[in-house]
Amino acid sequence: MTDVTEIIQKQIKKYGRGRGALMPILQSIVEEKNYLSEEDIIEIARVLDISSAEIYGTASFYSLLDIEERGKYVVRLCKTIVCDMKSGNDIVQAIENTLKIKMGETTSDKKFTLLSTNCLGWCHKGPAMLVNNEVYTELIPQKAVEIIESYINH
Repeated sequence: MTDVTEIIQKQIKKYGRGRGALMPILQSIVEEKNYLSEEDIIEIARVLDISSAEIYGTASFYSLLDIEERGKYVVRLCKTIVCDMKSGNDIVQAIENTLKIKMGETTSDKKFTLLSTNCLGWCHKGPAMLVNNEVYTELIPQKAVEIIESYINH
């Protein structure tokens, strides 16, 4: 795993030390670790000379910038009315049964975290699900379970 300081420095080389570097830094850390720790936020604040509160506010505003430790695979199910009307609850139930966790929880082996999220931008092909950065659309419970099982066996 890459050191957070290395990630920050790499992004500063690209974007400078201004506020414009904040989002790329936050995104890069989440991409590497799947979440931002309190220590990460403090280090970013120190390097960019921005208050930790501002960085926390930015990170907590965006649903894809997790500020809690997550599993290796973060499964995000769209919770818009469009996805919900197209068997959304059945899909949630099928995934919860497969992973043996409830929405908002992480498996004991830290392999999966199951979350709901606002619109993923795929309403025209809903229900939709995001596993880390991979989008899956036109889900039915069986298809969703098959996708999750492919990650279990991965």
